[in-house]
Amino acid sequence: MPRVLRELRVVIVVLSALLLAADVVLAQGGSTAQISGTVKDESGGVLPGADVTATQTDTGVTRTVVSDANGAYVLSNLPLGPYRLEVKLSGFRSYSRTGIVLQVNAQPVIDVAMALGDLNETVSVVGAAPLVETRSPTLGQVIENERILELPLNGRNSADLIQIAGPVVSQGVSSSRSMQGGVAYSVAGGQSFGVAYLLDGATHNNPYDNLNLPLPFPDALQEFRVETSALSPQAGMHSGASVNAVTKAGTNTFHGSVFEFVRDRRFNATSPFAAKGASGKKLDDGLNRNQFGGTLGGPLKHDRIFFFGAYQGTRTRQIPVDNISFVPTAAMLAGDFSALASPACNGGRAVALRAPLSCRQSARSTFSCRRTSRCLAAISRRRMSRTRRS
Repeated sequence: MPRVLRELRVVIVVLSALLLAADVVLAQGGSTAQISGTVKDESGGVLPGADVTATQTDTGVTRTVVSDANGAYVLSNLPLGPYRLEVKLSGFRSYSRTGIVLQVNAQPVIDVAMALGDLNETVSVVGAAPLVETRSPTLGQVIENERILELPLNGRNSADLIQIAGPVVSQGVSSSRSMQGGVAYSVAGGQSFGVAYLLDGATHNNPYDNLNLPLPFPDALQEFRVETSALSPQAGMHSGASVNAVTKAGTNTFHGSVFEFVRDRRFNATSPFAAKGASGKKLDDGLNRNQFGGTLGGPLKHDRIFFFGAYQGTRTRQIPVDNISFVPTAAMLAGDFSALASPACNGGRAVALRAPLSCRQSARSTFSCRRTSRCLAAISRRRMSRTRRS
């Protein structure tokens, strides 16, 4: 028994390691960013061996690399957010640049020019020019968290905001048979089923119709990027475009929010096709929708471990007064379809019921399912005999 438990522990550890590695690989597929560039002196000569450090100012997480023989450096798989870039090399003044904000799948190139001097002296660059993308030919646009939260959004479906990102045309929503929340978009003239959706680096397409699976609600979504034309390998799973979304994460400070959004029939106009009540006034739809929830994030261990959680609940009550539904009567459920052929249901004229509805009816104008199959078989035999005679 102890041997079985040891083997079980080994299996659990191996599976956990594989899942963690898979998660890291998926995260490299576009939910992160990278910084690259070349370290040079004031005359333009490359400087190998320089220590290049990127620090995320919200969490204190650092990443350090050393420039190669050509002075080049690459800081890959960086979480999104604001950064401070520092470069140090003996015989040169330290270099520090702030105001770097990495967005989803961004690959800015930041070249560093080192000045001769004491290592304790620092050259600081603050409020530098906006980062320019020079490594990727992909055309795209990022919808930031500010726009996600501030733009009006009926129903709070974050996927509805994709249509504001450049050449995007809405082509409807997912069918009632599919998972709700999916929206069909044509990007740059492509097919709606040719859009690749990613959430935190993992594929987020619905296998049923290849539309998006439900995205996190706006308060839990950090940002998303819509890309098209010459897609990169990590986003080029479909021919049309890619939508890369990233959820929020915790930082070194506690932050959270509480919200509630209300829609009520008393604030809405009455439908012109609504039925009239006994008083002669049109009936409203009785809509009462409450969407409520909150978010909370912060540190579990300063500069090390963070958490973030979010919840949204939706309660909807509505009376569909302008919808028409056809419900079978008790007589129809019992097999009596004579009322269906009456003048009241056919504009004042009677309609003769044809087989199998009129086949072998009893005194109560009903028929059984067993007799119906026999009637259909008899009808088919009669038609075959008539065909042979002709």
